[in-house]
Amino acid sequence: MLCLTLTGSTLEENRNLVEQNRAWISLAELRLDHLNADEQKIASSFPSTVDLPIILTFRRKSDGGACTLSEKERLQILYETAKGDFAYVDIEEDVKKSDLKFKDPLFEQKVDLERSLRDRGVRIIRSLHDFTCVPADIYGRISKLASKGDIPKVAVTPKSMMDIISLFRVQSELSAIQDKILIGMGDFGICTRLLYKKCGSMLTFCSDTEAALGHLSARVMSELYRADKVDEKTHVFGIIGNPVYHTASPKIHNPGFEAIHYNAIYVPFLVDSVRAFFKLAEMLQIHGFSVTVPHKRNVQPYLGRITREVKQIGACNTVTRVQNMWKGTNTDYYGFLAPIAQEISHELIRTALVIGAGGASRAVVWALHNHGVKVTILNRSLEKARHLADETMSNYDTLENCNLYSNSVDLVVQTTSVGMEPLCDEDPVPTFAFSGSEIVYELVYQPKETPFFKRATQAGCRVIGGSEMLFEQGKLQFEAFSGYHYPHWINPDI
Repeated sequence: MLCLTLTGSTLEENRNLVEQNRAWISLAELRLDHLNADEQKIASSFPSTVDLPIILTFRRKSDGGACTLSEKERLQILYETAKGDFAYVDIEEDVKKSDLKFKDPLFEQKVDLERSLRDRGVRIIRSLHDFTCVPADIYGRISKLASKGDIPKVAVTPKSMMDIISLFRVQSELSAIQDKILIGMGDFGICTRLLYKKCGSMLTFCSDTEAALGHLSARVMSELYRADKVDEKTHVFGIIGNPVYHTASPKIHNPGFEAIHYNAIYVPFLVDSVRAFFKLAEMLQIHGFSVTVPHKRNVQPYLGRITREVKQIGACNTVTRVQNMWKGTNTDYYGFLAPIAQEISHELIRTALVIGAGGASRAVVWALHNHGVKVTILNRSLEKARHLADETMSNYDTLENCNLYSNSVDLVVQTTSVGMEPLCDEDPVPTFAFSGSEIVYELVYQPKETPFFKRATQAGCRVIGGSEMLFEQGKLQFEAFSGYHYPHWINPDI
């Protein structure tokens, strides 16, 4: 189930949020702490105005909410609101039983909120929030929360891949607890939100406004990732990196899987330790994954086989399971060549200027070298340019001398991150003059048009953007992952 957290300040706003997201969600969470005081007074009526189950929550500031009332006032409002037709009521783990007994003018003695909810068939969620870490005793704490028959909800903050392993182990360690909610908050935890069923969680939360750290929108969760469709037979693929959430690769693979009716999901994993990720990959039976910076070299000691391109380039961007071992390939090599393959085969590209000597440039220089193109590498660090040039029998120079190469090459390839945030207003070679006859190829794909890209376009050059290479290498990864050609009728938004 996908649960939409409602963060409107009025009930009407929240009804609109439900309506806008209705196609993707199974239930919603009404957050009293986001409502105006006047709206809180009539919030008990909310469940009867929408057509799906509602969780009632009144979250304290210390638990990531917005409520600053005294505990007595907060619980009194929760009690009054809970008289509505809610399917679930969320009560924090440290709230004492004595604090949940209230005077009610309709009854001669105090009313026990927990008992009254159970008598009405309302499920109680007992929640624990930890914004600092994943507690060492997390399995014991989940068991304790579930001991009274309530639904344990544990929202914790993983800080490493080892913490993520602990969260995914909940499924096997506590399989006897059928109904539970497990959430990894923050950047490391996003994979647990997408693969919530693999954690044994009955639902995951989403919102239009990132109501909690790591929230994605309901539409992204359901349409792009199909997280709510994951089952025991779903093949898990992904991309590892640090950072990783800038990647557009999920927009290539997930629509491709859906188009060919292939039961699979492609998930971004923020990885601080490659060694730990390979442990997780075995645990989740991950079938393959893409690799981005800084792990393209780090994964190689864990691979049973690597291709010639990986050996040459010294970088692996694709890992697949083959005969019970991990195989490493590099689709950047062929993805780069695809848009210029005809020009190379017809010898229209004989000379190339490659800007940058970092990880991205290695696949470019090797691909051009192996196809007989004479390459000159320009880089800020001359030593780094020299090292790559020596490997590939190329020429090299500093970026400061870029103007000397104007009107002298068939192809200019920009491989640096200049043009991306936070350098989006900069040009890596401002003194290089385009003649208009060059083919210009920029590996940056976000934003689509950098200052370098615009200047080449204005000069009349044929300009190839980074999204073309990204898509071409992604199609090759898709084939390696699924065994099928990428569906030709899909045009991903990257």
